[in-house]
Amino acid sequence: MTQPLRESMMAELSQLMKEGRLRTLPASGERKGAWHLHEGRRMLNLSSNDYLGIGSDTELLDGYLERCRAGSGESWMASTSSRLLVGNHHLYDELESRLAALYGKEGGLVFNSGYHANTGILPALAGRHDLILSDRLNHASIIDGARISDAKFMRYRHLDYAHLEELLEAARGSYRQVFIVTESVFSMDGDIADLARLVELKRKFDAMLVLDEAHGVGTFGTGGLGVSESSGLVDSVDIIIGTFGKAFASTGAYAVMDALVKEYLVNTMRPLIFTTALPPMVLGWSALVLERQCRMHQERRVLQHSAAWLRKELTASGFEVLGESHIVPVLMGDNERAVRVAADLRRNGVLALPIRPPTVPRGTARIRLSLRADLSAGDLQHVAKLLGREAL
Repeated sequence: MTQPLRESMMAELSQLMKEGRLRTLPASGERKGAWHLHEGRRMLNLSSNDYLGIGSDTELLDGYLERCRAGSGESWMASTSSRLLVGNHHLYDELESRLAALYGKEGGLVFNSGYHANTGILPALAGRHDLILSDRLNHASIIDGARISDAKFMRYRHLDYAHLEELLEAARGSYRQVFIVTESVFSMDGDIADLARLVELKRKFDAMLVLDEAHGVGTFGTGGLGVSESSGLVDSVDIIIGTFGKAFASTGAYAVMDALVKEYLVNTMRPLIFTTALPPMVLGWSALVLERQCRMHQERRVLQHSAAWLRKELTASGFEVLGESHIVPVLMGDNERAVRVAADLRRNGVLALPIRPPTVPRGTARIRLSLRADLSAGDLQHVAKLLGREAL
């Protein structure tokens, strides 16, 4: 490493420290239900994406491990190959067929992560004659996927569909294909895309609509299929992307689509072609939790009711609280206050980490409360009381 590069890195890290944005990798301890062992102390965990509490279902896990031990003796722990070589275990086919059936789509594909999905699908489909229009607050993986592609990339103002329509009108007839890309539930603001309006614009301008349901699956819809299901618009979305790594408490991601798009992605999507396949044990667990969450209707109702109650209480305390979902961001403004409030919460047994730029825009640092279905009324009241004290 040259001295100029070393000095540049040190200067940037020093600046991050001055701005209260220097990050470190925290040690992660034992988890039990809604509780987490953090820095040697048992804390209420409001920084997890285990929205339904499946990750803490030891009975479900123990039963699955017994099934694995009683299996055929094949290696369940590793795949050692890409799917296009010898890594395409039959559990892939079964899981993808089940996903397609649940959504009523022709095809499903499973990926190693949501990041793989979003940095692979758009570059495979969108070329130099195409246009990608992305919500400004879409996840970094969507932005990276759009930038990797050869397509022209533009962002419309967050949830501003009049602005999106202006961009679509200006692009009419200039591109082979226009792609509209959005999250359903936005992970940092907790708000929800107007899917009906997006579908209307997609149809008007003959665009393809790509919907990332990472924080919507498990938490919305009768069967936990996301906002597309709760809106009754599954059939109107061209590609729906979901993750196993949040409410489903597994790892990996998936997308559902028509048969032509699936075949094309298998042949052109680099993160699928050049990635070692997931271990069979992961695929089997994903299939199991997928079926489990489909039946968790009461947990979904409890989760959204808890979020509505807490948002109302914190707003009454004087906070600006964003969103309308199980993600409850409480605005702090500057980084220093967000860090201080988070530290006070930890001292009082609540793990809710501060979210700071560049993850969110400057001046909008926040405490992001990720709620779970297994939180008690007492847990929620404790959090509301602690934060209410900070508002004084």
